[in-house]
Amino acid sequence: MTRLNAVREGQGPVVVLSHALGCDLHMWDDVAPLLAASHTVIRYDHRNHGGSERVPGPMTMQMLAQDAADLIAQEAGGQPVHFVGLSMGGMTAQALAVLRPELLASVVIANSSAHYPDQAPWQARVATVRAQGVAAVADGAVARWLTPEFVATPEGAAAAGRLRETLLRNDADSYIAACEGVAAIDFRESNRAIRTPTLVIAGARDEATPPAMSEQIAQAISGARLVTVDAAHISAVERPGEFARALRDFLVSV
Repeated sequence: MTRLNAVREGQGPVVVLSHALGCDLHMWDDVAPLLAASHTVIRYDHRNHGGSERVPGPMTMQMLAQDAADLIAQEAGGQPVHFVGLSMGGMTAQALAVLRPELLASVVIANSSAHYPDQAPWQARVATVRAQGVAAVADGAVARWLTPEFVATPEGAAAAGRLRETLLRNDADSYIAACEGVAAIDFRESNRAIRTPTLVIAGARDEATPPAMSEQIAQAISGARLVTVDAAHISAVERPGEFARALRDFLVSV
């Protein structure tokens, strides 16, 4: 079992927050307190991220889903949880909803994808990191994560700085393994088997996982709802209030 670093706060039904590639549980710093007023919020670092265990070798979304299942079994006492994943966390959610549906009361898949038909950008990113390290892709990643208008504000500039610092703490081998795991996803058919109540959140200005990718996920999952947030890729950082409102509105209806 992979040792995962996790933080627990609040009281009530359990919500688990799962972060994006290269980030850590602090990606949720502005969302978690808004949810903790009415829910128990558990946020965690994926393997090879933040304070969690470093596991050498390949990394797949199925591995991350098993990690999440183990965490839920430990932290939620067998009660189904509301699982919220953004980007790579959303891919973890898609895998988990098929692997262990009995652990889930609902699923939220934000700023994510079910499949990448074009592998070239991932191959280029991996090659750059292998040759030059994570620092060589950090500025480009943060530029995709947040809109220029947000970064131009003091709040946005500080958020961009924190995200960049977190990304730079990733070692090259772990980051490459995560990139390869993300690039390899294909949930197009398995998503059709999901019966867990599902909310899909798209970023209207998301260039990393454009709204069409969220629409594809929502169309494949029976009964899924789709909400769009006016943000780029890391919408939970750029629009935490709007993101939390979408979550709360969904959770009270489940």
